[in-house]
Amino acid sequence: MAQALELLGDKKRIDDKVLEEGWIVACRSTDVGEKPEQIILMGRRIAIFRNSNGVHAFKDLCIHRGAALSLGEVKNDCLVCPYHAWEYNDSGDCVKIPQLPEGRAIPKKAKAEAYACIEKYGYIWVNLAKNEPELFRYEEMEGNEFRNVIWGPQKVNAQPPRIIENFLDVGHLAVVHVGALGTETHREIGDYSVHWEDNRIYSDEIAIFQPDPDGSGIAKYVYYTYEIMSPFTVKFTKRDKENDSLMTILLTVRPVDEETSIAYGILSFNYDTGQTDQEIVEFQDMIFAQDKPVVENQKPEELPLDLQVELSLVCDRMSIAYRQYLKKLGVTLGTA
Repeated sequence: MAQALELLGDKKRIDDKVLEEGWIVACRSTDVGEKPEQIILMGRRIAIFRNSNGVHAFKDLCIHRGAALSLGEVKNDCLVCPYHAWEYNDSGDCVKIPQLPEGRAIPKKAKAEAYACIEKYGYIWVNLAKNEPELFRYEEMEGNEFRNVIWGPQKVNAQPPRIIENFLDVGHLAVVHVGALGTETHREIGDYSVHWEDNRIYSDEIAIFQPDPDGSGIAKYVYYTYEIMSPFTVKFTKRDKENDSLMTILLTVRPVDEETSIAYGILSFNYDTGQTDQEIVEFQDMIFAQDKPVVENQKPEELPLDLQVELSLVCDRMSIAYRQYLKKLGVTLGTA
């Protein structure tokens, strides 16, 4: 990932216990190579680096003189501070201080603050509470049935709940995305239900009329199913009954600060799209670009969890369920 996207400086730290105790997307796996990567997550500067033992996430701060560890290098499987070359191992323990005379003990306080960090589904995920809860399952990437395309990053000047709810909003498809995902003559949405089962929240299949859902040039109905995976990760599945084909999009959002988010995604297909990965990404970029001005200008910026604040319809049941879910969990970032 281009560092220019991330060099926002330290913003006000965002505290949200629910989010801190879960996994939040940090960046794509391909963004972290030989050099450390700086990301901003909930107002915190975090250094992510890779060594022979996997990926690791530290607070981007050397305890010595406050240098950004992300500006350093990885040497002997340690993250080396760019200022005085202090070396920190996987756990954050400082194992070498070049300025100390031979035989002098390294101070016990010489540590980097380490966060829990895992790599899965083409992304790197960070847990700020330093525990390791179970990550949701994205089954489309756990076998060979689906072709998977990584999408993003996309910077959005909005808070994550507004971005997520837009993704779950079936009613806007034939308005904002008319000609691509819907038509003016078929804007009605049939009634559907949302199911809460154990740890799953998902919708019935919803019939959506689209002008060219399979590349054949023939308009027809396809069927959308939405599911909430975590506070800032959701997915939808599009099923074409005639071709028995499935397309799934997983959307996950990183809160950068109180005004900015970064969106990422995985697009999965169990059929031949006839498109290159780049063409698939470009189409998704176009769809997302249509959503951005709407989402970035919604008021209030925070998603109202009181269902009486905004007027809802039956077709809004999935977004209503998302608001109820955030309220039940106690998520405060981006909510009102």
